[in-house]
Amino acid sequence: MSIAEVARRFDEPTLRIVDCRWYLGRPGIGREAYLAGHLPGAIHLDMDTDLVGADGPGRHPLPDPGVFARRMAAVGVGDEHLVVAYDDLGGWVAARLWWMLDSLGHRDVKVLDGGIGSWMAAGHPLTTDVRAWPSAQLSLASAWARTIDRDALRTRLGSVLLLDARAGPRFRGETEPIDAVAGHIPTAVNAPTEGNLAPDGSVLSAADLIERFRSLGAFGTAQEVVTSCGSGVSACHNALAMRAAGLPDPLLYPGSYSDWTQNAYPVATGPDPGDPLG
Repeated sequence: MSIAEVARRFDEPTLRIVDCRWYLGRPGIGREAYLAGHLPGAIHLDMDTDLVGADGPGRHPLPDPGVFARRMAAVGVGDEHLVVAYDDLGGWVAARLWWMLDSLGHRDVKVLDGGIGSWMAAGHPLTTDVRAWPSAQLSLASAWARTIDRDALRTRLGSVLLLDARAGPRFRGETEPIDAVAGHIPTAVNAPTEGNLAPDGSVLSAADLIERFRSLGAFGTAQEVVTSCGSGVSACHNALAMRAAGLPDPLLYPGSYSDWTQNAYPVATGPDPGDPLG
């Protein structure tokens, strides 16, 4: 959603703005950033506490849908609300909230194009006032849609197009700051989230996104596409970009590489996808 459209609709009572700032390996810093200055009226939801389950596969397992729905309702997100999520990392953290609400059937959820940086660049103000919305009624589905687990993925390697949203060095296995084993899931194609963005941090046009996904093999393919990353967060940005390009929605592997390696499944290294498992 563009900065101009959010600014135009800013006074609508059904608008709910959510600050999703979060930083890998730095718990609590996103909340501190929010308290230092955020979009007027925004609340903050934290990846490590609000958008994950108590247990499950990978570092950031999806919560029980009912638990998530009750949490969103408690902070004031209801069926009638337009939810606009933002961050300061190109939208890949905000895309997690977008994917979660969208997967469970919320009809009106967006990511702020360009995030808080573009908001300030356009001359709009920030505030340190902390907003609290009244609780709301939110009706969501009882199960996550468009997901795949590790065992189903393992049996389908080579027959699906697996996109890995992590940065190139992590994909190739040159560095691994958080998981025990470096590399990528065999057959995966590297599709870093930064490739969805223009130099100013906004999302590419639909035409440019189509060309990007064409280069990755995800345009005009009969294969089902699966999006993954380290723990099911940045993978959501590729799902968002595919939606913006008008492509079919991919499946999300929520546990992603963290779940794969925690279960000691084989990995590949280097720039090539690697072969399916025998």
